[in-house]
Amino acid sequence: MKARLGIAPIAWWNDDLEELSDDVSLDECLRQASLAGFTGMETGRRFPMNMAELGPVLSRHGISVCGGWFSGLLLDGDIGAEKDRISQQLEFFVAAEAPCLVYGETSRSIQGVRSAPLSSKPTITEAEMEAYGRKVSDFSDWCSRQGMPLAYHHHMGAVVETESELDSFMKHSSIPLLFDAGHMSFAGGDLMRVIENHHARILHVHTKDIRGSVVDGLNRSRESFLDAVMKGAFTVPGDGSLNFEAIVKALAAKGYQGWFVVEAEQDPRTNPPLDMAIKGHAELLRVMAAAGYEVAK
Repeated sequence: MKARLGIAPIAWWNDDLEELSDDVSLDECLRQASLAGFTGMETGRRFPMNMAELGPVLSRHGISVCGGWFSGLLLDGDIGAEKDRISQQLEFFVAAEAPCLVYGETSRSIQGVRSAPLSSKPTITEAEMEAYGRKVSDFSDWCSRQGMPLAYHHHMGAVVETESELDSFMKHSSIPLLFDAGHMSFAGGDLMRVIENHHARILHVHTKDIRGSVVDGLNRSRESFLDAVMKGAFTVPGDGSLNFEAIVKALAAKGYQGWFVVEAEQDPRTNPPLDMAIKGHAELLRVMAAAGYEVAK
Protein backbone atom coordinates (compact mmCIF):
# COMPACT_ATOMS: atom_id res chain seq x y z
CA MET A 1 0.00 0.00 0.00
CA LYS A 2 1.13 3.50 -0.79
CA ALA A 3 1.01 6.66 1.29
CA ARG A 4 2.17 10.23 0.85
CA LEU A 5 3.11 12.58 3.68
CA GLY A 6 2.09 16.23 3.68
CA ILE A 7 1.86 19.09 6.11
CA ALA A 8 -0.32 22.17 6.52
CA PRO A 9 1.16 25.69 6.73
CA ILE A 10 -0.93 26.41 9.85
CA ALA A 11 2.15 25.58 11.96
CA TRP A 12 3.89 28.54 10.31
CA TRP A 13 0.95 30.93 9.72
CA ASN A 14 -2.27 30.68 11.73
CA ASP A 15 -5.18 32.22 9.82
CA ASP A 16 -7.44 32.63 12.86
CA LEU A 17 -4.79 33.75 15.35
CA GLU A 18 -2.20 35.72 13.45
CA GLU A 19 -0.19 36.18 16.66
CA LEU A 20 0.53 32.43 16.43
CA SER A 21 2.47 32.86 13.20
CA ASP A 22 6.10 32.57 12.29
CA ASP A 23 7.39 35.51 10.25
CA VAL A 24 8.66 33.48 7.31
CA SER A 25 8.03 33.64 3.58
CA LEU A 26 6.27 31.02 1.51
CA ASP A 27 9.64 29.99 0.11
CA GLU A 28 11.08 29.48 3.60
CA CYS A 29 8.00 27.59 4.77
CA LEU A 30 8.28 25.19 1.82
CA ARG A 31 12.03 24.84 2.37
CA GLN A 32 11.49 23.80 5.97
CA ALA A 33 8.71 21.35 5.07
CA SER A 34 10.93 19.76 2.43
CA LEU A 35 13.88 19.62 4.83
CA ALA A 36 11.67 17.77 7.32
CA GLY A 37 10.90 15.20 4.62
CA PHE A 38 7.40 16.14 3.46
CA THR A 39 6.46 16.03 -0.23
CA GLY A 40 3.16 17.88 -0.03
CA MET A 41 1.69 20.97 1.58
CA GLU A 42 -1.85 22.20 1.90
CA THR A 43 -2.47 25.80 0.89
CA GLY A 44 -2.60 28.80 3.21
CA ARG A 45 -2.97 32.54 3.16
CA ARG A 46 0.46 33.21 1.66
CA PHE A 47 -0.10 30.90 -1.32
CA PRO A 48 -0.75 32.63 -4.65
CA MET A 49 -3.84 31.16 -6.31
CA ASN A 50 -2.25 30.48 -9.67
CA MET A 51 0.21 27.83 -10.77
CA ALA A 52 2.17 30.19 -13.02
CA GLU A 53 3.42 31.91 -9.89
CA LEU A 54 3.28 29.03 -7.41
CA GLY A 55 4.50 26.19 -9.61
CA PRO A 56 8.19 27.21 -9.78
CA VAL A 57 8.29 27.73 -6.00
CA LEU A 58 6.82 24.29 -5.37
CA SER A 59 9.17 22.65 -7.85
CA ARG A 60 12.20 24.26 -6.23
CA HIS A 61 11.44 22.37 -3.02
CA GLY A 62 9.96 19.16 -4.42
CA ILE A 63 6.56 19.94 -2.92
CA SER A 64 3.08 19.50 -4.40
CA VAL A 65 -0.30 20.87 -3.33
CA CYS A 66 -1.91 18.15 -1.20
CA GLY A 67 -5.13 19.93 -0.25
CA GLY A 68 -6.42 23.15 1.20
CA TRP A 69 -9.36 24.65 3.05
CA PHE A 70 -12.52 26.22 1.64
CA SER A 71 -14.74 28.06 4.15
CA GLY A 72 -18.16 26.83 3.09
CA LEU A 73 -21.46 28.52 3.91
CA LEU A 74 -23.94 25.93 2.66
CA LEU A 75 -25.71 25.45 5.98
CA ASP A 76 -27.41 28.82 5.56
CA GLY A 77 -26.35 29.71 2.02
CA ASP A 78 -27.22 29.09 -1.58
CA ILE A 79 -25.49 26.53 -3.80
CA GLY A 80 -25.25 29.00 -6.66
CA ALA A 81 -23.50 31.54 -4.48
CA GLU A 82 -21.09 28.87 -3.19
CA LYS A 83 -20.24 27.86 -6.76
CA ASP A 84 -19.24 31.46 -7.43
CA ARG A 85 -17.22 31.66 -4.20
CA ILE A 86 -15.28 28.46 -4.84
CA SER A 87 -14.73 28.83 -8.59
CA GLN A 88 -11.27 30.45 -8.52
CA GLN A 89 -9.95 28.08 -5.87
CA LEU A 90 -11.44 25.11 -7.72
CA GLU A 91 -9.75 26.13 -10.96
CA PHE A 92 -6.44 26.56 -9.13
CA PHE A 93 -6.68 23.16 -7.44
CA VAL A 94 -7.40 21.44 -10.75
CA ALA A 95 -4.34 23.13 -12.28
CA ALA A 96 -2.26 22.10 -9.26
CA GLU A 97 -3.45 18.48 -9.58
CA ALA A 98 -4.39 18.46 -5.91
CA PRO A 99 -5.99 15.27 -4.52
CA CYS A 100 -8.97 17.18 -3.11
CA LEU A 101 -10.27 20.48 -1.82
CA VAL A 102 -11.24 20.47 1.86
CA TYR A 103 -14.76 21.68 2.63
CA GLY A 104 -15.15 23.17 6.11
CA GLU A 105 -18.58 24.46 7.15
CA THR A 106 -18.28 27.90 8.70
CA SER A 107 -21.96 28.94 8.83
CA ARG A 108 -22.82 29.42 12.53
CA SER A 109 -19.43 27.97 13.48
CA ILE A 110 -17.70 29.28 16.60
CA GLN A 111 -14.26 27.93 15.65
CA GLY A 112 -12.90 31.41 14.93
CA VAL A 113 -14.73 33.30 17.71
CA ARG A 114 -12.46 33.80 20.71
CA SER A 115 -15.36 34.88 22.96
CA ALA A 116 -17.59 31.87 22.17
CA PRO A 117 -17.22 28.94 24.61
CA LEU A 118 -16.92 25.43 23.24
CA SER A 119 -20.32 24.55 24.70
CA SER A 120 -22.03 27.14 22.48
CA LYS A 121 -21.35 25.27 19.23
CA PRO A 122 -24.27 25.14 16.76
CA THR A 123 -26.59 22.14 16.69
CA ILE A 124 -29.32 21.21 14.23
CA THR A 125 -32.19 18.72 14.15
CA GLU A 126 -32.10 15.43 12.25
CA ALA A 127 -34.42 16.90 9.62
CA GLU A 128 -32.12 19.90 9.22
CA MET A 129 -29.13 17.58 8.95
CA GLU A 130 -30.88 15.61 6.21
CA ALA A 131 -31.52 18.78 4.20
CA TYR A 132 -27.97 19.99 4.82
CA GLY A 133 -26.51 16.63 3.76
CA ARG A 134 -28.42 16.75 0.48
CA LYS A 135 -27.22 20.29 -0.23
CA VAL A 136 -23.58 19.46 0.52
CA SER A 137 -23.81 16.32 -1.62
CA ASP A 138 -25.20 18.25 -4.59
CA PHE A 139 -22.41 20.81 -4.23
CA SER A 140 -19.79 18.06 -3.92
CA ASP A 141 -21.10 16.34 -7.05
CA TRP A 142 -20.85 19.61 -8.98
CA CYS A 143 -17.25 20.17 -7.83
CA SER A 144 -16.34 16.63 -8.88
CA ARG A 145 -17.75 17.29 -12.32
CA GLN A 146 -15.45 20.32 -12.55
CA GLY A 147 -12.54 17.96 -11.93
CA MET A 148 -11.94 18.35 -8.19
CA PRO A 149 -13.39 16.17 -5.41
CA LEU A 150 -14.29 17.71 -2.06
CA ALA A 151 -13.46 16.14 1.31
CA TYR A 152 -15.71 17.14 4.23
CA HIS A 153 -13.86 18.24 7.38
CA HIS A 154 -15.67 17.55 10.67
CA HIS A 155 -14.42 20.29 12.98
CA MET A 156 -14.56 21.52 16.56
CA GLY A 157 -17.03 24.37 16.96
CA ALA A 158 -18.89 23.55 13.76
CA VAL A 159 -22.26 21.96 13.05
CA VAL A 160 -20.60 18.56 12.45
CA GLU A 161 -18.27 18.14 15.40
CA THR A 162 -19.15 15.06 17.44
CA GLU A 163 -19.14 11.41 16.43
CA SER A 164 -22.94 11.25 16.50
CA GLU A 165 -23.18 14.40 14.36
CA LEU A 166 -20.74 12.89 11.90
CA ASP A 167 -22.74 9.64 11.82
CA SER A 168 -25.89 11.61 11.05
CA PHE A 169 -24.20 13.72 8.40
CA MET A 170 -22.67 10.69 6.70
CA LYS A 171 -26.06 8.99 6.69
CA HIS A 172 -27.64 11.93 4.89
CA SER A 173 -24.81 12.80 2.48
CA SER A 174 -22.55 11.26 -0.13
CA ILE A 175 -19.55 13.62 0.01
CA PRO A 176 -16.16 12.00 0.72
CA LEU A 177 -14.75 12.45 4.23
CA LEU A 178 -11.64 14.05 5.63
CA PHE A 179 -10.85 12.08 8.79
CA ASP A 180 -9.15 14.28 11.37
CA ALA A 181 -7.88 12.31 14.36
CA GLY A 182 -7.27 15.36 16.52
CA HIS A 183 -10.63 17.03 16.02
CA MET A 184 -12.57 13.80 16.55
CA SER A 185 -10.62 12.97 19.69
CA PHE A 186 -11.10 16.53 21.01
CA ALA A 187 -14.84 16.07 20.39
CA GLY A 188 -14.86 12.89 22.49
CA GLY A 189 -15.29 10.46 19.60
CA ASP A 190 -14.02 6.90 19.33
CA LEU A 191 -11.40 7.02 16.57
CA MET A 192 -11.41 3.30 15.85
CA ARG A 193 -15.20 3.23 15.61
CA VAL A 194 -15.26 6.22 13.26
CA ILE A 195 -12.75 4.48 10.96
CA GLU A 196 -14.76 1.25 11.13
CA ASN A 197 -18.03 3.00 10.33
CA HIS A 198 -16.87 5.42 7.65
CA HIS A 199 -13.66 4.04 6.11
CA ALA A 200 -15.27 3.60 2.69
CA ARG A 201 -15.77 7.37 2.42
CA ILE A 202 -12.37 8.52 3.77
CA LEU A 203 -10.57 10.42 1.00
CA HIS A 204 -8.05 12.44 3.03
CA VAL A 205 -6.50 12.15 6.51
CA HIS A 206 -5.26 14.82 8.91
CA THR A 207 -2.81 13.42 11.43
CA LYS A 208 -3.44 16.08 14.06
CA ASP A 209 -2.39 15.05 17.56
CA ILE A 210 -3.74 16.45 20.83
CA ARG A 211 -2.26 17.06 24.24
CA GLY A 212 -4.76 15.19 26.37
CA SER A 213 -3.97 17.05 29.56
CA VAL A 214 -4.74 20.38 27.89
CA VAL A 215 -7.99 19.17 26.32
CA ASP A 216 -9.15 17.48 29.52
CA GLY A 217 -8.39 20.60 31.55
CA LEU A 218 -10.55 22.94 29.45
CA ASN A 219 -13.64 24.57 30.92
CA ARG A 220 -15.91 24.11 27.92
CA SER A 221 -18.60 26.38 29.30
CA ARG A 222 -16.14 29.26 29.43
CA GLU A 223 -13.22 28.59 27.10
CA SER A 224 -13.31 28.74 23.32
CA PHE A 225 -11.74 26.66 20.57
CA LEU A 226 -9.16 29.41 20.05
CA ASP A 227 -8.43 29.44 23.78
CA ALA A 228 -7.68 25.74 23.47
CA VAL A 229 -5.33 26.39 20.56
CA MET A 230 -3.56 29.09 22.56
CA LYS A 231 -3.13 26.67 25.45
CA GLY A 232 -1.49 24.09 23.17
CA ALA A 233 -4.30 21.60 22.62
CA PHE A 234 -2.83 20.48 19.29
CA THR A 235 0.56 19.17 18.27
CA VAL A 236 2.23 16.82 15.79
CA PRO A 237 2.21 13.00 15.91
CA GLY A 238 4.75 11.75 18.40
CA ASP A 239 4.40 14.80 20.64
CA GLY A 240 0.87 14.28 21.93
CA SER A 241 -1.48 11.71 23.41
CA LEU A 242 -2.90 9.84 20.41
CA ASN A 243 -1.70 6.39 19.35
CA PHE A 244 -0.98 6.99 15.67
CA GLU A 245 0.39 3.51 15.17
CA ALA A 246 -3.03 2.11 16.03
CA ILE A 247 -4.81 4.77 13.95
CA VAL A 248 -2.66 4.19 10.86
CA LYS A 249 -2.88 0.40 11.19
CA ALA A 250 -6.68 0.69 11.34
CA LEU A 251 -6.69 2.77 8.16
CA ALA A 252 -4.31 0.35 6.47
CA ALA A 253 -6.54 -2.58 7.40
CA LYS A 254 -9.39 -0.87 5.55
CA GLY A 255 -7.25 -0.26 2.48
CA TYR A 256 -6.80 3.50 2.76
CA GLN A 257 -4.17 4.83 0.38
CA GLY A 258 -3.42 8.49 -0.06
CA TRP A 259 -2.26 11.53 1.86
CA PHE A 260 -1.56 11.71 5.57
CA VAL A 261 -1.27 15.41 6.39
CA VAL A 262 0.17 16.86 9.60
CA GLU A 263 -1.99 19.80 10.69
CA ALA A 264 -0.98 21.16 14.08
CA GLU A 265 -1.56 24.79 14.97
CA GLN A 266 0.41 25.97 17.99
CA ASP A 267 2.67 28.76 19.17
CA PRO A 268 5.77 28.77 16.92
CA ARG A 269 7.80 30.52 19.62
CA THR A 270 7.52 27.58 22.00
CA ASN A 271 7.08 24.92 19.30
CA PRO A 272 9.33 25.91 16.36
CA PRO A 273 7.65 24.75 13.12
CA LEU A 274 10.74 23.09 11.64
CA ASP A 275 11.45 21.14 14.83
CA MET A 276 7.83 20.08 15.05
CA ALA A 277 7.73 19.11 11.37
CA ILE A 278 10.82 16.94 11.77
CA LYS A 279 9.34 15.25 14.84
CA GLY A 280 5.98 14.64 13.18
CA HIS A 281 7.55 13.27 10.00
CA ALA A 282 9.77 10.87 11.94
CA GLU A 283 6.80 9.51 13.88
CA LEU A 284 4.75 9.10 10.73
CA LEU A 285 7.57 7.22 9.02
CA ARG A 286 7.74 4.89 12.02
CA VAL A 287 4.03 4.14 12.12
CA MET A 288 3.76 3.87 8.31
CA ALA A 289 6.42 1.18 8.35
CA ALA A 290 4.63 -0.64 11.16
CA ALA A 291 1.38 -0.53 9.18
CA GLY A 292 2.96 -1.77 5.96
CA TYR A 293 2.77 1.44 3.94
CA GLU A 294 5.29 2.38 1.27
CA VAL A 295 5.83 6.13 1.63
CA ALA A 296 6.36 8.04 -1.60
CA LYS A 297 9.60 10.01 -1.76
